[in-house]
Amino acid sequence: MGKHVIGLLALCAATVGHAQTPRSDSYVEQARDIAVQQPGPHEGQGTTTAYPFFDDAEGFDIVFRQRALHPGATIGEHRNDKDEIYYVLSGRGELMLDGKHREVGPGDAILTRNGSTHGLKQVGKEDLVIIVVYRKRLAVKP
Repeated sequence: MGKHVIGLLALCAATVGHAQTPRSDSYVEQARDIAVQQPGPHEGQGTTTAYPFFDDAEGFDIVFRQRALHPGATIGEHRNDKDEIYYVLSGRGELMLDGKHREVGPGDAILTRNGSTHGLKQVGKEDLVIIVVYRKRLAVKP
């Protein structure tokens, strides 16, 4: 195989994620092992890196994700269908929350309620790194 094909296969594997067998045990995950390059969520712009912690945890109803918005990246404006928290670890961002704009930075916790509209844009030279937490709807077994 040529270098280009191998590189493309590696890129595809990195963007697919880390689909594993569901786990019911307690465990530790390392961010570098689960990093996934993605476009800005909710039709956002630019490139982000998602760290989908515990995606393989069976019956676990909490999404706990770190996301790095690289320079110029955005989380597109969208209406929530659940309560959600963003916590800013580093970098700067411009938050739009229910039509109001404000700057956010390290230590800011943002609660967006069900029905709320919000979007987030990375500003400055440093990545905007956030933690995102919300309850997911688990599939009901027949």
